[in-house]
Amino acid sequence: MMIGTVEDAVALVQDGAAVWVGGSGAGHGVPQAFIDELAATFERVGRPRDLTTVRVVGIGDFGDVGFSQLALPGLARRTIGSNIGNEPRLGALVRAGALEAYSLPQGVLSGLCRDMAAGRPGHVTHVGLGTYVDPRQTGGRQNDRTTEDIVEVVELAGREWLLYHPPPIDVAVIRATTADEDGNLTFEHEPILGDSLALAMAAHNNGGRVIVQVERMAARGSLRPRDVRIPGALVDLVYVDAAQRQTYATRYSPYYSGELRAPSTGLARTPLDVRKVIARRSLLEFRRGDICNLGFGISQQIGSIAAEEGVAGALTLTVEQGIFGGVPAFGADGGAGYGYQARLEQPSMFDFYDGGGLDIASLSFAQVDRAGNVNVHAFDEHPRGPGGFINISTRTKRLCFVGTFTAGGLQVSVDDGVLTIVREGRNRKFVDAVTEISFNGELAVRKGQSVRYVTERAVFELTPDGLELIEVAPGIDVERDVLAHMDLKPAVSASLAVMDPRLFAAGPMGLAADFAGATP
Repeated sequence: MMIGTVEDAVALVQDGAAVWVGGSGAGHGVPQAFIDELAATFERVGRPRDLTTVRVVGIGDFGDVGFSQLALPGLARRTIGSNIGNEPRLGALVRAGALEAYSLPQGVLSGLCRDMAAGRPGHVTHVGLGTYVDPRQTGGRQNDRTTEDIVEVVELAGREWLLYHPPPIDVAVIRATTADEDGNLTFEHEPILGDSLALAMAAHNNGGRVIVQVERMAARGSLRPRDVRIPGALVDLVYVDAAQRQTYATRYSPYYSGELRAPSTGLARTPLDVRKVIARRSLLEFRRGDICNLGFGISQQIGSIAAEEGVAGALTLTVEQGIFGGVPAFGADGGAGYGYQARLEQPSMFDFYDGGGLDIASLSFAQVDRAGNVNVHAFDEHPRGPGGFINISTRTKRLCFVGTFTAGGLQVSVDDGVLTIVREGRNRKFVDAVTEISFNGELAVRKGQSVRYVTERAVFELTPDGLELIEVAPGIDVERDVLAHMDLKPAVSASLAVMDPRLFAAGPMGLAADFAGATP
């Protein structure tokens, strides 16, 4: 094992190499100094070039930091990830056809890390059947330049499965908190563990190099063995970034690392607006004792609302990056959490999801069609991706898809218990057929999943015959405010209900009393 510099680390990357970068989303566990130096080196000398860049979760701040920095023509010939939406500059290159690009489910890529470590022929799973990654649809290809098939349908034990082919791995770059002089790694300040161990094993077992960014060094033999998550025998080079941040937004929080628990008095109450109304209504679908997942966007608020209502302890909230229990962070730090029970490795969390361990999940939607299909990843000209959406939605027993009813200039006011549509959005989200399928409604009906679609003014349920309108907000006219703004015509329930008025009122809803009287 070599202790070097970030320049030494980048020098190990050869032209044409397949480089896997660990970490998640907005800087969680991301070896940012490596990304900085890789981009700077290429701009200075034009090498390394023609790389295959891979990350399990999109890495970026929705601006210029992260994989957007690698949007340099010639640096990469192919990129693979679960979400390119927070890497807009790289997404622009993909849209222009400047490099090949694949979008695969987050849990699939996470599982591939472990399958590659074990020398398996790929990742075999039911996840993705009937969605856009099914090779009978797009196979995960994000532009016309991308032609190679890396997903295939196979039959095992009389059932169809998808086999995702393993990409090569020449270099794995991960992050830890502390390395000793032998390269043993601990993660005491990290908000997540992610895929770090599986990535290190995959690279080592396939003849690749393992590079690690750490915050600090320790003497040989000074780390407690029970704290070491990755043994030094797997590590080729360590470099120090003393300015390492937990996330792009947060320098360091002992609550995210699990070193301390946040005092309840320190939790800020979220303002009442249209997003909170939707998140509140989604929370009404949750039951005491549920094991849950909260998706990106509006659903991220559910954890803080549950804490406001005093019911977070009655639920087990999880985050796909490995946070089990507690309250998930939202906004720029989404992917972290605090007050959690355990911090798992990401492949294990997706094993739990893929096997149907979740009772309920609240996930975003961009489009919904007459069959109940959901599109969350391909709704405008910007390349995006589903993140963990497909894994989470495939086997979860109860699903709640959330979003505003329309988009593009929608203005809604919530004042004194009244919801008012100030200005309607230009873009319809309930369409005849979604652009691409992230969630297959027909398969969900066959599997017996319970599915609801929640907006600020209406709630729909998936039935064998398609969508059915089951609730509307107080004061909303069904024809004028709902049906007139849909390309499809849903059934209207004979027992159409009014949404709970507590959703639109300031102050707590009193869910603690509801949960206390509920049967788990």
